[in-house]
Amino acid sequence: MPSAISTDVLIVGAGVAGLWLNARLRRLGYSTVLVERASLGGEQTIKSQGIIHGGTKYALHGALTGASEAIADMPRRWREALSGSGELDLTGTRLLSDAHYLWSPGTLAGNLTSFFASKAVRGRVDQVKGEQLPPALQDRAFKGKVYRLAELVIDVPSLLANLAELAGDSLLAGERIEPLDDGDALVGLRVDGRDIRAQRIVLSAGAGTADLLHALGLNQPAMQTRPLHMVMAKGANLKPLYAHCLGGGPKPRVTITTHPAADGQWVWYLGGDLAEADGVAREPAAQITAAQKEIASLLPWVDQSQVRWATLRVDRAEPAQSGLVRPDNAFLADQQRLLVGWPTKLALAPDFSDRVIAHLERDGIRPQAQADLADLADLPRPPLGVPAWEQLLP
Repeated sequence: MPSAISTDVLIVGAGVAGLWLNARLRRLGYSTVLVERASLGGEQTIKSQGIIHGGTKYALHGALTGASEAIADMPRRWREALSGSGELDLTGTRLLSDAHYLWSPGTLAGNLTSFFASKAVRGRVDQVKGEQLPPALQDRAFKGKVYRLAELVIDVPSLLANLAELAGDSLLAGERIEPLDDGDALVGLRVDGRDIRAQRIVLSAGAGTADLLHALGLNQPAMQTRPLHMVMAKGANLKPLYAHCLGGGPKPRVTITTHPAADGQWVWYLGGDLAEADGVAREPAAQITAAQKEIASLLPWVDQSQVRWATLRVDRAEPAQSGLVRPDNAFLADQQRLLVGWPTKLALAPDFSDRVIAHLERDGIRPQAQADLADLADLPRPPLGVPAWEQLLP
């Protein structure tokens, strides 16, 4: 029978939430084991656009919301981490863009005066022109307006590699996860037949959390999934663009981020309203056609003849909300030794770790156990997640 492992905190789910939390706890002196059944960040994290939101896109109707205030401090915390002076050392993470942009087509610019003059966004946006424009918008035919946000866009694959390095020997690949009880109390988990005891257990497995709760005989907290139908475009002629294109409603008409492919070409990753509602209902071919029409309408100077296209369906896993709305913050619920949560957005990973650490402090959980890392080093480790465009648009 494999020997048992004791650790301070056992985390299940190595997306950005679990990896960030794991690194924070290790830096605070806790021993940790982080279990992942598939790949590191291979689901929602690797499928995100890498935008570290500061909340401006949630104030497009001219007023700050709970979401915009909750997320407002995230860019600062990520910037500090990227510079090596923050709560984590993310100097190994590639910064794709030091800013994200709001871009209004010429026909809409006149309707946005009140938005940009409002207290909701004053000090959060600055108009840019000429050579300050994103490369993809530096064309004589461009007639719109562009505003620079104090946000940033990161390369998610390099983030995952950076966080995996910070994890050291704490990572463990595990397929079969069962409860480990002492009488009626949950004291740990049995992972592929190996007992792991912990002072606290954190479930941060995104969409997989519902199945984990079921395996533990629990049905709360409830989870919801909100679907997206993202679009990818790859071509040697595409130029970098990191921007929300504003439409007439409270959501961006389309959000475009640009990512480096392994062969040196750029990939445009399209989300926003294009990927929601109507986009979810479309079949892949129809969704690609819709995206091509949007690009032709908004960026008519872009030659699409050599561009290759693919789509990707993403289910955003979150705590259940009335009306299936988007939660404002990271979420955490506790039940004795078990903590269950979702970060809700990539940018909110620091907020999720704050909530877990606050629970540990509230309950007087201090570093005690020393996981046998030499033993863990001999066990299988999960691989890094691979971006969808490397699989669908090689």
